[in-house]
Amino acid sequence: MKKFKLVFAAIIITKIFLIPSCFPPFEPKEPTGDPDSLISDVITPELGLPEPEIPVFPISEQAVMATLFQQYAAEFRALSYQAFNLARLMLERDLRDQSVNSPRAIIVDIDETLLDNSPHSAKCIQNQTSYPAYWDEWCELGIAKPMPGAVEFLQLARNYGVSIYYITNRREHLKEATMRNMRELGFPMIKDRYMMFRTDEAGKEKRRMAVARNHHITMLIGDNLNDFSDVFEHKSIEQRAAVTDSLRHEFGRRFIVLPNAMYGEWEGALYNYNFA
Repeated sequence: MKKFKLVFAAIIITKIFLIPSCFPPFEPKEPTGDPDSLISDVITPELGLPEPEIPVFPISEQAVMATLFQQYAAEFRALSYQAFNLARLMLERDLRDQSVNSPRAIIVDIDETLLDNSPHSAKCIQNQTSYPAYWDEWCELGIAKPMPGAVEFLQLARNYGVSIYYITNRREHLKEATMRNMRELGFPMIKDRYMMFRTDEAGKEKRRMAVARNHHITMLIGDNLNDFSDVFEHKSIEQRAAVTDSLRHEFGRRFIVLPNAMYGEWEGALYNYNFA
């Protein structure tokens, strides 16, 4: 098997992270260990081979490909456009429903749904660390770019008279910088009453219910299944898959999902929510 190296990353990485000096470019280090010796733990028992020693890399190194995908893959942009194109179709279908009497609202997450935070991930890779390192510093800069198609869709929804509620797990002390960033990008309804930041618990159900009390929820948009319902929270890999299957008819209809390979509840499930 040909050895796989991260040399390509060093070649293109300097173009990826052309951002302010506090988030400078980085060059991934060559991993130690022989990739040729790695054998899947699924295949190994079937072949009767001894279990190989797997080299341990810094957790930040594991985010290199995900960060490159988000910043460089045209497929990533296509998936984002696809999500918001589908959201438009579902919005227009919902607007034709004359049985709806309550004001319509869309509930939407912010990070990796509307704002691209991959430069923060790059900073962590460079310094071999991970969230929450540099997170506040990054948010305060207020220079995150929009996800492809996000601004246009929400502007359209607002033009139809639909209210936009931004439910995020960013902390309250980041509210001003976040609102400034989003306002400059052209997101609609960037006002205190529509910006619902995390105050105590990470779960979003109470905030969603607060909006639902006086609105017809046309759709929810997010990159994490927890952005849609609390039934996904703190579940195992198998449980998350089972709940997803049981709600399969909601995806692409009321639940619009954005891709995020850098982090999320899926990662927590892999570690059994033990990040020590």
